[in-house]
Amino acid sequence: MSQTIVTRFAPSPTGFLHIGGARTALFNWLYARGRGGKFLLRIEDTDRARSTPEATQAILDGMAWLGLDHDGDAISQYARADRHREVALELLDKGAAYKCFATQDEIEAFREAARAENRSTLFQSPWRDADPSSHPDAPYVIRIKAPRDGATVIRDEVQGDVTIRNDQLDDMVLLRSDGNPVYMLAVAVDDHDMGVTHVIRGDDHLNNAARQMMIYTAMGWPVPVYAHIPLIHGPDGKKLSKRHGALGVDEYRRMGYPAAGMRNYLARLGWSHGDDEFFTDAQAQEWFDLSGIGKSPARFDVKKLENLCGQHIATSDDAALLHELQDYLSATGQPPLTDAILSRMQAGMYCLKERAKTFPELLDKAEFILAERPISPEPKAAAQLDDVSRRILKELTPHLQTATWTRDDLETLAKHFAESHNTTFGKLAGPLRAALAGRSATPSVFDMMLVLGRDETIARLSDAAAEAG
Repeated sequence: MSQTIVTRFAPSPTGFLHIGGARTALFNWLYARGRGGKFLLRIEDTDRARSTPEATQAILDGMAWLGLDHDGDAISQYARADRHREVALELLDKGAAYKCFATQDEIEAFREAARAENRSTLFQSPWRDADPSSHPDAPYVIRIKAPRDGATVIRDEVQGDVTIRNDQLDDMVLLRSDGNPVYMLAVAVDDHDMGVTHVIRGDDHLNNAARQMMIYTAMGWPVPVYAHIPLIHGPDGKKLSKRHGALGVDEYRRMGYPAAGMRNYLARLGWSHGDDEFFTDAQAQEWFDLSGIGKSPARFDVKKLENLCGQHIATSDDAALLHELQDYLSATGQPPLTDAILSRMQAGMYCLKERAKTFPELLDKAEFILAERPISPEPKAAAQLDDVSRRILKELTPHLQTATWTRDDLETLAKHFAESHNTTFGKLAGPLRAALAGRSATPSVFDMMLVLGRDETIARLSDAAAEAG
């Protein structure tokens, strides 16, 4: 019977969902979903001073927007403190941990002496092998007994085998003197209890793996498969920071990037499948594996993100895209589109989706649908509506009343009408754009006519023509 794959995403709720965290969540989600496994969410909220309900909600909202659904309820690490304490006391009973009564002053004195003698400042507690009968009635911490000899090997699916000499590992504190468990203990216990088989996380946690493995080994638990992924850098090769632009997933949502494009781009940040750049969720789940993750930091490139988002908008199902467009309007505090506008948007999606990389760009192209009569043309478009062109529009209107409302017939009608006025359709297009959209840059005149319909088209042309001298 094959093992069920279980991955997890374990963010700290101290702010927004960072783009790096979102990629970590995505990698875990893809790995589990592509193998019929489970993807779990744990909120590491043990830092009570910095953890906030708002930040937790921001993480949940960011994951929901990205479509990264998790199995079961989100787990609070803080709520499991009793279980973490239980494991520390079990290690104490096994002799794998000990009570240390050393004070902060004593620890600092040890380190000062070590520095003076040019030896390791890793604290070696005099209480490690002390007889319990010699224990004073004083505050203490519980420390694990780190191995003193040999080496610990982290078998990492991305980094390869990473060897850490055991004399570089200290007797890590498990329980503080106030009885509170430390983060390192909590992570190991939670991962074990949640049945996590694969720990996929940033390589800034690589050294933590050696310390967490001490707990696994002492408890006799199976060690999970580790995969430590390189961090994301900006275009200049430095760690991604505010100077490179937006850092939070919520900011990209409010900028109007489609979630599918964001998922595709984040998947390609540090992972590859041959030369494939554009792919669907189904392909990503099928293809994603740990061997495709590179060892070097990935560079965040907004141009590539926009390019992929444009491809996803172009190939998206129209109804799904309109649903996401409404979500974008809601996220940015804008009123939703009315049913009448949505109906026209649905009809016009074929000509709106081309070359739009974000929802604001899509809305900009749809301005002719969103605009209400009477249209107020922009200055550049208004310049197209002189008395001559207005009279021509007035003459064109009756022909449109009786035209068959298909693209071919409208094109033929416009061409013949232009010829009868000793001009070209190209000369006619400018005034038509101005009358229909109030702009000089729009989708094709015929696309606009088809989407607006006969009545609205004629009404807009009549408005413009009415001002003819």
